[in-house]
Amino acid sequence: MTPRTSSAAWVRGIADMFAAEGLPAADLCTEAGIDLPALLQQQTRVDVDRVSRLWEAAAARYGQPGLGLERDLAARYGNVDLVGYALASGPNLMVGFEHLQRQMALISDATTFEMQRDPRGQGYWLAISHIGATRPIPRQRIEFAVLTLFMLCGWLTRRDMVPLAVQLTTPLPQDDARYRTAFGLLPQFGQGANRFLLSDADLLAPIPTHNPSLWALHERMVESELDQLGQTLASTKVRTEIARVLHLGEPRREDIAARLHLTDRTLQRRLQAESVSYQQLLDDTRCELARQHLSDARRTLGEISDLLGFADQSNLFRACKRWFGMPPGQYRAQVLQPEPEAAS
Repeated sequence: MTPRTSSAAWVRGIADMFAAEGLPAADLCTEAGIDLPALLQQQTRVDVDRVSRLWEAAAARYGQPGLGLERDLAARYGNVDLVGYALASGPNLMVGFEHLQRQMALISDATTFEMQRDPRGQGYWLAISHIGATRPIPRQRIEFAVLTLFMLCGWLTRRDMVPLAVQLTTPLPQDDARYRTAFGLLPQFGQGANRFLLSDADLLAPIPTHNPSLWALHERMVESELDQLGQTLASTKVRTEIARVLHLGEPRREDIAARLHLTDRTLQRRLQAESVSYQQLLDDTRCELARQHLSDARRTLGEISDLLGFADQSNLFRACKRWFGMPPGQYRAQVLQPEPEAAS
């Protein structure tokens, strides 16, 4: 499986944010195994685990909670690059974010974005999740990503927005003051998703910089870059959709085809053209997510089984024996061993 990566622009923005916080960005990048000068090259991509290592190193040096959890920092250094230009020339957030669900991979194919209609009809949840990691995602990285997306909404519409609700998977902090200031309300912690709820009015508000010609141009540029990254392949799209819905139960091929606005026959034909089967993509995605979830000591094996869409925990045991040559508990113990300290 191809490693998941983030764009140079996004990682460079994070490094610049750390520097603005008085942290030694160059040293942190070296510690995380990231070539800082290479981030000036647009084609550079950074492995998902190295991005997490960067956040871990910065949080350790920062020495206090809330790293990056400030509106000004998220607005200035959350660098979404070309995708941001496309969104800024679109008609409104609703339309732009429908495209962002596919275009997020240009910023990071280790991150998925989805709009979900609120069951009570209060608006839409804007949800972010991270995939493809083999180590836990630092809470600072999660919270900065959610805050950056929220600040992007206000910047695009030139509106002072307040979400109707915010939910985070991260545990309850000892001090919630920075969260209240950042989001305009206190998030709900320990939830099943990282997301915030916006009203229909905010999502349908016109974007002042909308320009149909520029929008069409930027959309073509984004699609071209996605194609270069292999993100327009049917197999890549299928794996992304599987990752989005797997926690709801094992998805059928026809369900994924419908989410891609394709008939089941068309999807099957496209996968055959790429010499891959739906079942193999399902298994690969489960394996990738299993590596990530098992590296998170907070999740029970029962929770992980549910997140992978298995009917019962015995299926998880059999799958881990096949993937890793050992049961899930043994694999977890192996990956959670402390890393040896580098020799001084």
